[in-house]
Amino acid sequence: MEECSCHRTKQRPEAEYKRLIHRLSRIEGQIRGIRGMVERSAYCLDILAQVAAANAALNAFGRELLAEHIKTCVAQDIRAGNDETIDELLATLRKLMK
Repeated sequence: MEECSCHRTKQRPEAEYKRLIHRLSRIEGQIRGIRGMVERSAYCLDILAQVAAANAALNAFGRELLAEHIKTCVAQDIRAGNDETIDELLATLRKLMK
């Protein structure tokens, strides 16, 4: 029976885990701030500036996660001869670059 890729997990070192969670908490705070701006009827351009900042923060999170994935999971699979990982990475990059 083939293993479903939707159940894969990764054990992250504590430092990486904390770094990622910290970034996500900051992004979550930015989103709550944007919601508050809408609730307070802030000026559109002010809200849009915060949306751009939140998008930049989320993109930075994605870049960091992707870099760690390549350094660990992808490199390990390539060393083990699992070339399917390259196709998976390319498919992911295509999705990210839409």
